[in-house]
Amino acid sequence: MTYLQEGSQAPAFTLCDQNGQNVSLSDFSGKKVLVYFYPKAMTPGCKVQACGLRDSRAELEKLGVVVLGISPDPVARLKKFEEKDELNFTLLSDKDHAVADAFGVWGPKKFMGKEYDGIHRISFLIDEAGTVARVFNKFKTKDHHEVVLEHLKQL
Repeated sequence: MTYLQEGSQAPAFTLCDQNGQNVSLSDFSGKKVLVYFYPKAMTPGCKVQACGLRDSRAELEKLGVVVLGISPDPVARLKKFEEKDELNFTLLSDKDHAVADAFGVWGPKKFMGKEYDGIHRISFLIDEAGTVARVFNKFKTKDHHEVVLEHLKQL
């Protein structure tokens, strides 16, 4: 598995959000976008990661960053995730994992001795010009938002 590197152009995409509306990366042209991939809505690690971003939204907005969470979950599950955890950012359904493939985050995984294909938990900071400015691939789910904020504050 080889994911996009810093300096790469982010792939264009359009996916359905938790409300069934189409959202495109190009909708945020001229803004910084944190595109974060997570394996499955409402699982413990994904909940911790999402709630950290939820609680950091005001600070992220001050730094000019929009958050887009992408998983292979269907729209209805994303809506439940949003409501259950009072999430305040956009969740996108990549059911056929085409966007995950384009970013290079879909691939072999191992869990409890079983091998399968799935989304790797990697985030990409896309700059105002649509270029990958930073790749976040080494973090704990509970610290993800802090790692992102720390990087943004250094810009």
